[in-house]
Amino acid sequence: MNSWGCRIRYPREGEPAPFDDGIRDWWETWGAALPDVELVHLTDAGIDTAAKAYADLSGVVVSAGRTKRTLGPTAAAKALYALRPNTIMPWDAAIAGTLHGARDGAAFGRHLRLGREWAAATLAEADSNGDGISALVGRPVSLAKILDEYLYVAITMGAAGDWGTDSGEWWKDGNRG
Repeated sequence: MNSWGCRIRYPREGEPAPFDDGIRDWWETWGAALPDVELVHLTDAGIDTAAKAYADLSGVVVSAGRTKRTLGPTAAAKALYALRPNTIMPWDAAIAGTLHGARDGAAFGRHLRLGREWAAATLAEADSNGDGISALVGRPVSLAKILDEYLYVAITMGAAGDWGTDSGEWWKDGNRG
C-alpha cells in the first residue's frame, strides 16, 4: 500500500499492528462477499456490497501512533481494485470530489454505477465483449483500470474534460475521439 503512496506508518517495536488485525477482520467479514465479475456485469446488489465493504475498509485503523489513522478512502478504493481488478474502478480524492462530491460508501456506489454505465458504452462503441479492449489498448488491462486511467488524466492531472451531461456521460458531445 505504501508503494501506492498510502503512507501507512509501520508499527514501532512493541506497538500493536492495527493494520494487520483490521485487514484480517475486514477480510473475514467481506472477502467471500466481494463481487468478482467484469465491471460491466456488476449488479446493483454487487455494487451495494462493494460500497459497504469499501466504507468498512476505509475505516480500518492502520496506525497505532499518537494519532490513530484509518486506511482512508483512496487507499480503500485501491485495495479493492487490487483484490478485484476487473470489477472495481478505483478513485482518488480529485476524482471522487469532482464526480461525486464525497468519498463515503454511498459516493463509491455511485462511482461504480457510473463506471458500469461507461463500461457498457465503451464496449458497445468498440463493438466488443471486452476481450478486444486489451488488444485495442496494446497491453493486458481491465476496462475498470482503463476508465480509472482516463479519469486520472482528465481529473487528477488537471486536464480539461467535457463531461457532456450532469450524469457524467463523457463519451457523448463530441468525445468519441
